[in-house]
Amino acid sequence: MKIVFDASTLVSAALKPDSIPERALLRAIDPPNRLILSPEVDAEYRDVLFRAKFDRYVSRERRQQLLDIVSYAAERIELVETVRACRDPNDDKYLALALSGSAAIIVSSDIQHLLSMHPWRGISILRPADYLALTVN
Repeated sequence: MKIVFDASTLVSAALKPDSIPERALLRAIDPPNRLILSPEVDAEYRDVLFRAKFDRYVSRERRQQLLDIVSYAAERIELVETVRACRDPNDDKYLALALSGSAAIIVSSDIQHLLSMHPWRGISILRPADYLALTVN
C-alpha cells in the first residue's frame, strides 16, 4: 500500500520520539507499505523540518536522521497531474503526489484542510493514530 505523509506529521514524528506520528512513519516504510515522495514534498519536508523555531525542541541531527530514513525508504514519484482542490493551496502537492503515485492513504495532522477532505478521489486521508489502527493486524 502506498502512503503519503504531510509535513506536519513528519515534524510531529521528529519532535516526539516513539510517538504515534513516528510509529506511523515507521509503519509507512515497512513493507508491504511504501512511502512515496515527490520533489515538491521532499523540498517542503526539508524547509519545514529545519526551521529555526524547532531548534530548541529537537536537535538538527535527529531531524536529519529522520529525513535520511525517509529519503532512503521512499519511492520517488514525479507528479503527472496538477491538483487544485484543497482550501490551502500549499497542501495540493500532497493530493497531487497521492494521485500521481496511486497512494491509498495520506497521513496528515492538518485538521483544517486535508483531514476535512477525507476521502478524496478514493484516497483515505487519516490522522496518524487512525492509520496505525487501520494497519495493525
